[in-house]
Amino acid sequence: MSEFLIQSADTVLTVDDARRELQGADILVRDGVIAAIGPGLTTTGAIHSAAGCVVTPGLVNTHHHLYQTLTRAVPGGQDALLFGWLQRLYPIWARFGPEEMFVSAQLGLAELALSGCALSSDHLYLYPNGARLDDTIAASAEIGLRFHPTRGAMSIGESAGGLPPDSLVEAEAAILEDSIRVIDAFHDPAEGSMCRVGLAPCSPFSVSRELMRDAALLARDKGVMLHTHLAENDEDIAYSEAQFGCRPGQYAEDLGWTGPDVWHAHCVKLDGAEIDLFARMRTGVAHCPCSNCRLGSGIAPVRAMRDAGVPVGLGVDGSASNDAGNLIAEARQSMLLQRVARGADAMSAREALEIATRGGADVLGRPDCGRLAVGKRADIALWDVTGIDSAGSWDPAALLLAGPTRVKDLFIDGRHIVAGGRLASLDLPRLIERQNALSRKLQESF
Repeated sequence: MSEFLIQSADTVLTVDDARRELQGADILVRDGVIAAIGPGLTTTGAIHSAAGCVVTPGLVNTHHHLYQTLTRAVPGGQDALLFGWLQRLYPIWARFGPEEMFVSAQLGLAELALSGCALSSDHLYLYPNGARLDDTIAASAEIGLRFHPTRGAMSIGESAGGLPPDSLVEAEAAILEDSIRVIDAFHDPAEGSMCRVGLAPCSPFSVSRELMRDAALLARDKGVMLHTHLAENDEDIAYSEAQFGCRPGQYAEDLGWTGPDVWHAHCVKLDGAEIDLFARMRTGVAHCPCSNCRLGSGIAPVRAMRDAGVPVGLGVDGSASNDAGNLIAEARQSMLLQRVARGADAMSAREALEIATRGGADVLGRPDCGRLAVGKRADIALWDVTGIDSAGSWDPAALLLAGPTRVKDLFIDGRHIVAGGRLASLDLPRLIERQNALSRKLQESF
């Protein structure tokens, strides 16, 4: 039995069912699970001081493209809308292979961990030059994040009226065959799982209706979740109406892509009827505010979604369209955008933090994560509020109003992943050097 104590936190934001905020509290962790929360706890194990810290659940990232950390701030794509941006980046991504996938995933996950993220999904939908989903799963195992990789896919290339180049699409039979392989090899449905696999055809403009329907049938047969992009911007809506004769929400419903085992990325342009559909079916949404700003897609109607009962989590999206992977900063941006759209009282700092923790965990079907309560997994973030970011703050627990934006300590399943602001699981400077070398090599080929 392993045990340790997080002791004397200034404030513990539990985000539990009662939304308790505890002052001067301790958290006892035993075998990767929270055993007790309260003042004056004792342990026979190690003690980690949380004096001067606000403690939260580890954050949850519900949408990412980890491979894109190799292509941040690419000229020619910096000022483009979604479709133009993709057309600029596709030829570069076609040069990737297993090493690029592995290294970019490691760096992206390291960046997330330093921003307090304990659980991340990833949407990998292209597999050039022998790359496989296995590459990113191996990267996550070394970093130590709880991981939800999704086996994405593209099957309709330019020659068939799709957006991606033909070199990046796959035969649909091969996609389904490999989906079965990765689920059987890596998916762990157990409570406390460190790896759950989902199925994620990329988007309505890069796969067929048949593949969307077949993926839904396969996912339900295997008991895994479904993910895709939906209603991201005006171009996306126009494509759906022109090609399918309906809006994206109707498209999703017709093909079996609604329900508590489905979550869609972006959903910036959902209308009232689609919001009601998602609320009724308990279909989740991954809100990606920084990427939506960067690509000029718009402000997602998160306030309306939350009020209707749609499960909403946060996503940093890919680092070619964000171009950062800081999840606590993403939470702040989500709060600010709702205020821009709806007024200063549209979203509080605490509600945005809830979306970034409990909200994301619920979207991913992980009620064992995203909150600090007895019996839940010990995914715990410690935020030092004694520094310049929080100096003068009357309410340090309102983290998103002041700061900090990097975590002091992060525990995932009781393992110490970030210690004293440094990643404990690997040599970060060496990883950055390797990442930059791969990025330079890509740049030199164009």
